Amino acid sequence: MKTYNVAIMGATGAVGQQMKEQLEKRNFPINQIVFLASSRSAGQKIEFKGETYTVQEAKPESFEGIDIALFSAGGSISEKFAPEAVKRGAVVIDNTSAFRMDKEVPLVVPEVNPADIAQHKGIIANPNCSTIQMVCALQPLKEKFGLNKIVVSTYQAVSGAGINAINELKDQAADFDNAPNADAKVLPVKSAERHYPIAFNAIPQIDQFTENGYTFEEMKMINETKKIMHDDTLSVAATCVRLPVVTGHSESVYIELEAAPTLDEVKQAIAEAPGVELMDDPSNQVYPMPLMAAGLDEVFVGRIRQDLDNPRGIHLWVVSDNLIKGASLNSVQIAESMIEQGIV
Repeated sequence: MKTYNVAIMGATGAVGQQMKEQLEKRNFPINQIVFLASSRSAGQKIEFKGETYTVQEAKPESFEGIDIALFSAGGSISEKFAPEAVKRGAVVIDNTSAFRMDKEVPLVVPEVNPADIAQHKGIIANPNCSTIQMVCALQPLKEKFGLNKIVVSTYQAVSGAGINAINELKDQAADFDNAPNADAKVLPVKSAERHYPIAFNAIPQIDQFTENGYTFEEMKMINETKKIMHDDTLSVAATCVRLPVVTGHSESVYIELEAAPTLDEVKQAIAEAPGVELMDDPSNQVYPMPLMAAGLDEVFVGRIRQDLDNPRGIHLWVVSDNLIKGASLNSVQIAESMIEQGIV
């Protein structure tokens, strides 16, 4: 079996660590592996397959001889180093938003649009975490029944905002009596002028607001879904909310199909979809929740029901670990698909 030289850019971050674990868990065919980070994190030790590696400071020459580079170190870092990696012969799989809407860069969820990988010119973009789990759940319905409209409300974990947000949630949760006046420095957006407590709260803002009143997170879901599904005419609306959950994004999704399938047909299509697990038995209170999805690979779908007024309308509840399928696993699956297609 052919093996590959792999680099992880942002190796000490939450997603970078998960990328390492996915490569190890899935026995990815690695010849050599390099762990890269900023000068601040360089020198840290990482264990991989029983060996200890030293994290190196990322420099353009770090990518000499690299076949596949997994990036998750922030958009500005990707913009700086991804072209340098490509220049040296690597294929970059980028987990930031830096290249997602670039017409020259494929935006890929392997269960949905693996053929797009072949169009790459050195960089392949990993979609937003909340977009990934939604399109995994909806693609089988689009293929079988046609899809006209999506209205999604997300309930997103604080891990999507990084380790500081997780720590802030834990600190605030320990002081219930002071919850309304808790010290808040991270959410909804660290660089924003105002911050709000997340413990015992729900914040209807993820990322900054755009001129149209939607946040950048909401616009990511709207635009990325259309790109991945190859349908600019698809009607998509999103509202993204941050909840006091550590790991695992949840989504309430309403869709309108072209056909009017039975509920059993909808459930069968979802149950047969790759990477998706049907968890739908409301009579026994069986439905997906972020607490049970944490640490798992699958996208879980439940609470499936027909709209009471529209026979083509379907409501779903979609849950997945945002650090795994929403980031690290999808990146590694893109690399695996490249190998399967003989692209790298």
